[in-house]
Amino acid sequence: MRTTLTLDDGLAERLAQLARESGVSFRSVVNDVLRRGLADQTPSVPPFDFEPRDGHLRPGIDERRLNELAWQLDEERFLPGSGART
Repeated sequence: MRTTLTLDDGLAERLAQLARESGVSFRSVVNDVLRRGLADQTPSVPPFDFEPRDGHLRPGIDERRLNELAWQLDEERFLPGSGART
């Protein structure tokens, strides 16, 4: 992709210096510096911290099958003649 970019004078001089020192094109130096800068970006979202607690499920409810129970309840709710509103 070709684009026009306006750089601060000091920044352009430093990039040109890096190009001369490394023996690669100005374009390659700019792309490399941008890639490294973008890779160093860290998300600004703080880590999610929580403290697990016991669910105190009723006897007979298997916690490993809760998704199956939820699917069954959804099916019952939307079956014809169940009186459920859609």
